Amino acid sequence: MVEDRFEQSRTQERNLAMELVRVTEAAALSAGRWMGKGNKEMVDQAAVDAMRRALDGVDMNGVVVIGEGEKDEAPMLYIGERVGNGSPPEVDVAVDPVDGTRLLALGVPGALALVAIAERGSMYSAPPGVFYMEKIAVGPAAKHVIDINAPVAVNLDRIARVRDAHIDDLTVVILDRPRHQEIIRQIREVGARIRLITDGDVSAAIQAAMEDYTGIDVLMGIGGAPEAVLAAAAIKCVGGEIQCKIWPRTDEEREKLKADGIDIKQVYRVDDLVKGNDVSFAATGITSGELVDGVQYFGWGARTSSVMMRSRSGTVRYIHARHKWRKAPIR
Repeated sequence: MVEDRFEQSRTQERNLAMELVRVTEAAALSAGRWMGKGNKEMVDQAAVDAMRRALDGVDMNGVVVIGEGEKDEAPMLYIGERVGNGSPPEVDVAVDPVDGTRLLALGVPGALALVAIAERGSMYSAPPGVFYMEKIAVGPAAKHVIDINAPVAVNLDRIARVRDAHIDDLTVVILDRPRHQEIIRQIREVGARIRLITDGDVSAAIQAAMEDYTGIDVLMGIGGAPEAVLAAAAIKCVGGEIQCKIWPRTDEEREKLKADGIDIKQVYRVDDLVKGNDVSFAATGITSGELVDGVQYFGWGARTSSVMMRSRSGTVRYIHARHKWRKAPIR
């Protein structure tokens, strides 16, 4: 009898993890129609509407903790919104219906639909006024040697040593932003390779955490605070590490955070950003990128490519799906 209940629990968990993929597939299939059409607003609306409908059918009692801010008139999944059909388990939900809205609107590679869940109360929710974080992310081999407060050269030397490599073997991924000119200079000075990206540092952090599979060794630089939590959820599933610090954009923002009692020197690690022991993450490609392929449409339907991860088992599954809305022609 106990074994039956255990097996039933495992089946429910597997089903919930698969449902997350269906959620990201729905968002990708809807938003992908707007690829290259230059309309960021419609990209977001199509993805959000589809993701909300799909989430409402999932067997869970979820609360959005990483979303689009406070509720307003925009069709966004907002922080505090209840999702799922209300049945157990109770979970925190982090969503980004389109990671790389600009990429998708321009028809550029790398746009993804993302969702993650963990036990209720386990996901970090940035205080009001916190928009950006300094970040460093690596895979399992280097998780114990990085230090966000250490110089760039020191971190790269440590990563190279534990990976039995030279610094010039390493590839650092970083957002191509003016704020990163100094860190780029330091990376070049010690001889590491650099891959600059225009958007999508969640995907970049995941690639860094997956080490030997992607050719990326480390993510460095400053990006969005909500994206840090989504990245941490995926990184927790593969056993890597991300370290973050709040990054004020202006002196005024710095003073405001200080007045609110927020310590901008505090280092947040993966277990601070996502404390739960059972974390699930799913991503579906909208435009093809390094992590997964994008949506392909046909007269009979579409194909999607997704990745699903679970921290409890350490499983990473790649799922290639064919979605038929009419029978495919026989060739």
